[in-house]
Amino acid sequence: MNIMDNIRKFQAGLKDVTHGANFTIVEPSNMYGCVLGDDCFVGPFVEIQRSVNIGDRTRIQSHTFICELVNIGSDCFIAHGVMFINDLFEFGHPNTDPELWRETHIGDNVSIGSNATILPVKVCSNVVIGAGAVVTKDIDKPGIYVGNPARLVREIDPEAKAG
Repeated sequence: MNIMDNIRKFQAGLKDVTHGANFTIVEPSNMYGCVLGDDCFVGPFVEIQRSVNIGDRTRIQSHTFICELVNIGSDCFIAHGVMFINDLFEFGHPNTDPELWRETHIGDNVSIGSNATILPVKVCSNVVIGAGAVVTKDIDKPGIYVGNPARLVREIDPEAKAG
């Protein structure tokens, strides 16, 4: 038997992707079964899996992984190397049953810094998550969150205008 006979080969690309107007993607990226709104940007080396919904005007930078069951709002910024998690390995190994995976909901106007890790949580609108932060619990108050585990360091007034 030729060793090449036992190889399953997949090619990165777009498959069953629904997107709004003015969608921009930098290849190579791998996206399948997801929905993106108007004016979205996806940088290179990004994977966005099925059942992901991304709102209008959201930007996703390079080397980011967005797994199944993630919903990201509008006007968000996802920096380089952000990892979303849907399986907490609660039994000491990966759960192969998607029924055991958990959802993540990110509100509008959320910025997530480089190399942050987002476990299955709910994050309200108007939040900044610092670079390298690990979000392990729901965030229900607008503010700036940093560290591992992520903690509030300063509240944000969503009505305040930059001066």
